[in-house]
Amino acid sequence: MCFNGINVYQRARLEGIIQTHRNRYGRADPDPQNYTILSETDIRQHQGEDISRVSTVLSIPRYAASILLRHYNWSISRVHDEWFVDEEHVRKAVGFLEKPVEMMNARELTCGICFENYPRDSMSSASCGHPFCGACWRGYISTSISDGPGCLMLRCPDPSCGAAVGQNMVDVLAPEEDKDKYSHYLLRSYVEDNRKIKWCPAPGCEFAAKFVMGSGSYDICCFCSYSFCWNCTEEAHRPVDCDTVAKWILKNSAESENMNWILANSKPCPKCKRPIEKNQGCMHITCTPPCKFEFCWLCLGTWSEHGERTGGFYACNRYEAAKQEGVLEKLSDGQSQPESQLKFIIEAWLQIVECRRVLKWTYAYGYYLPEHEHAKRRFFEYLQGEAESGLERLHQCVEKELQVYLDAESPMDNFNEFRTKLAGLTSVTRNYFENLVRALETGLKDVGSSNSQTTCTQGLSSKILGNKSKGGKIKAAGTSSGSGAPIHNLDNINFWSCDHCTYANPRSTNTCQMCEHRR
Repeated sequence: MCFNGINVYQRARLEGIIQTHRNRYGRADPDPQNYTILSETDIRQHQGEDISRVSTVLSIPRYAASILLRHYNWSISRVHDEWFVDEEHVRKAVGFLEKPVEMMNARELTCGICFENYPRDSMSSASCGHPFCGACWRGYISTSISDGPGCLMLRCPDPSCGAAVGQNMVDVLAPEEDKDKYSHYLLRSYVEDNRKIKWCPAPGCEFAAKFVMGSGSYDICCFCSYSFCWNCTEEAHRPVDCDTVAKWILKNSAESENMNWILANSKPCPKCKRPIEKNQGCMHITCTPPCKFEFCWLCLGTWSEHGERTGGFYACNRYEAAKQEGVLEKLSDGQSQPESQLKFIIEAWLQIVECRRVLKWTYAYGYYLPEHEHAKRRFFEYLQGEAESGLERLHQCVEKELQVYLDAESPMDNFNEFRTKLAGLTSVTRNYFENLVRALETGLKDVGSSNSQTTCTQGLSSKILGNKSKGGKIKAAGTSSGSGAPIHNLDNINFWSCDHCTYANPRSTNTCQMCEHRR
């Protein structure tokens, strides 16, 4: 079984890799997963289940349930609420007649488009009873489908009629190519009009994410390995918030000539604020999915308020590359280790990739720190430097030290020591970045601008630089019981970082409490 370019085995492996990242940054204990990655097969299954549920509850055909759900942005609860409050209003809005009208009972009927007479059996109509011949129906449906997703809300061709034309008629009257297009539009509508589902923004990715609001973060890790923020669909950007990311991206764009052109030739969508260029057509503008907001180009007001009275609408591929080059297979053969025992190398690379991403966004965080908060700025720069240093140790270990074992002609006795060291460095780096992100997301609130805040600052640095003890709690190191150095003199903080494992030890000790290497 294969879908979206990956088979079941590959999907299970990807899920295993992603699982190691779902409980990262900002959560000390694992929380229930608050999103699900969906393939095209999964999307169709969810869509079919929703249609069946509405069809059963309201006792209406499946095509009618599909039109209703599409009208109410695939919200089952909203469909039920609106239907049971005012069924007549809902029927009128979507083009459902309470009592379907049959075509005239005559041997021949006149087509309402070509005005030719045809036998009644060769004519078709929607629930309104207006007869049209097969050729005209096919032309009408084909033209509507060629025009785009608007075909999902197709109405009777009669200008005076608003009866809905559903998928049931499309399946009977349209050619196979048009039926496939209609089905594709319906699938995309289920994602793009649904508040709980979004496409993965990675180029070429065909997966979608279904999100459930909860206590977790907005970070989504797709099967394609791209991580993005559910809220703004930009690259995952913790520890900074979405507003800061928007300002940061705009600032970087503003420094190029492209921004000058955008400002001169486009307008921001009133809803999602993305720049839109109008190079032809009328004043009726529809923003691109998933926004799809319809507005007037002149006044930027919603198009529904216009009428005659107004004058007239990336992915991380290190692991896959390593597999393709046979690195793990070579290491497995050279060191007589099964590939299943080399998982620690994969985890180290994934941790490096994730930490690089976090580190990148700390620069945006630091840029927008208020100038007058000198203590926070100094302490942030110190923490950022420690993060860079620790990450470089891990990177050097997994890249350069690993090469020694790849080049070895026979198994080396100290490979298990390397395994322990790399796994330890990965764990220490992960813990540091988890605590760093947590501290930055709370705004370094324990850091004050006066010397009286020294104790709080040292406590915060201990939390961030500490490691997990055997009991699973955060073990603080480098915290002195007495008053320490002021925050503005970071060189005097009472701890030293081990060059081997980066653990923060009290300055009074000369041996690392974690790896027992001497200072």
